[in-house]
Amino acid sequence: MRGTPSFAGFTVAVVLPCYNEESSIARVVADFRDALPDARIYVFDNGSLDRTADIARAAGATVVHEPRRGKGNVVRRIFAEVDADVYVMADGDGTYDAASAPKLVAALLAGPLDMVVGVRAGVTDDAGRRGHAVGNRLFNRLYRRMFGDDFSDIFSGYRALSRRFAKSFPALSRGFEIETEMSVHASQLRMPVGEVSLAYGRRDEGSPSKLRTFRDGFRILLTFFLLLRETRPTAFYGIAALFFATTGLMLAIPVFATYLETGLVPRLPTAILATGLVIVAALLMSCGLILGSLAFSRAEQKRILYLGIPGPKRQ
Repeated sequence: MRGTPSFAGFTVAVVLPCYNEESSIARVVADFRDALPDARIYVFDNGSLDRTADIARAAGATVVHEPRRGKGNVVRRIFAEVDADVYVMADGDGTYDAASAPKLVAALLAGPLDMVVGVRAGVTDDAGRRGHAVGNRLFNRLYRRMFGDDFSDIFSGYRALSRRFAKSFPALSRGFEIETEMSVHASQLRMPVGEVSLAYGRRDEGSPSKLRTFRDGFRILLTFFLLLRETRPTAFYGIAALFFATTGLMLAIPVFATYLETGLVPRLPTAILATGLVIVAALLMSCGLILGSLAFSRAEQKRILYLGIPGPKRQ
């Protein structure tokens, strides 16, 4: 396509996780071929029950089958098998604008950055996604509270990633929570990241969303707290310790006041409960401090691995 940057000297791979996307995959592959003519396009078929794999192969994509269901399993397979300087990850449903892919790659290489997220402009305007949009806003606010303000759209599946990021990312999640894990990994290691605002479209007719609002929302929320426990255990256990300590002190105050007035402890069970809650709070805080030191060491090891992989060079 005329005017399309070639990104000479860099190998670019377009990777498309797919499940039952036969209605859109041929167009998506063709659009990415036009946008990034020098890139190799991979379709990772996640056990589709329709003709997604055959259509993608006929459109010129390299098809890889991943039988273990879940987007996280697909992403783990992608990063293990595909070797490239730049990875452009998108969905096979046609909601992401393939023509914007060069913007993501250019932003990644110009930084140089390790991840550029395509922020979905207008994602909250589609009435068909209203429930998802409310959850999207809430989860993004929660993310900024828990992990930092590096990202404004942590659920976007349209990203450009460096080889350094792909090969150092542990990819432990199994489902849609994988985008959250990717964002937390970048925030924890203080990687250079960026965002580019891009158009976001509707899915084709007959191609329903694979996201289940309550089931996947609960799994994402659970992932938030599990990642907080792993990356910031002092804060995680500190919050629990504060709750138990506050409850214990609230129970202890009237007991202590009665003791000062009468020299007696008439509500012995309450006194024992309050003491136990404060002890639990102290134990939780101790666990948080110890695990905080271990988390710091793990983060150091992750960063050593990350720095041991060559990153994109400044243009």
